[in-house]
Amino acid sequence: MESPRHLPVGPAAADDEWKEKSLLLRSYRQSLLASNIANADTPGYQAKDINFPEALRMATTQLPAPQMATTSQGHLGGNGSFGERSTVSFVRYANAAQPSLDNNTVDMDRQRAAFASNAILYQFSTMVYEDELQEFKVASSDPNKR
Repeated sequence: MESPRHLPVGPAAADDEWKEKSLLLRSYRQSLLASNIANADTPGYQAKDINFPEALRMATTQLPAPQMATTSQGHLGGNGSFGERSTVSFVRYANAAQPSLDNNTVDMDRQRAAFASNAILYQFSTMVYEDELQEFKVASSDPNKR
């Protein structure tokens, strides 16, 4: 499994890997929301979040292979590999619904609701992943031992 900070992108990204990327993004979003809640009283703190559907779409979009410049015939060309996209690139500052005197943009009601919603969706994603894994285990087991 990849580091939660980087998501591989490329031809297989549109495949079943979206489930893994979904879990990674949900986990990362949960840490952002927890950080927002922890900094609710920090003057000047700017709440951060990700737009999950957009981030998942971007994470599963195939990027073109980076092109390497060859200035001599002896140089090797690029290997056609695909890079990684950092989850940090999906982070956006959340707009404050109500400005505070200390310039803190954390709205605790919104943060708690987003935290709970994301936790439920993360749990659902893990259940889907576990169900699929269980199906593979059953399919690959000896039918005489069922």
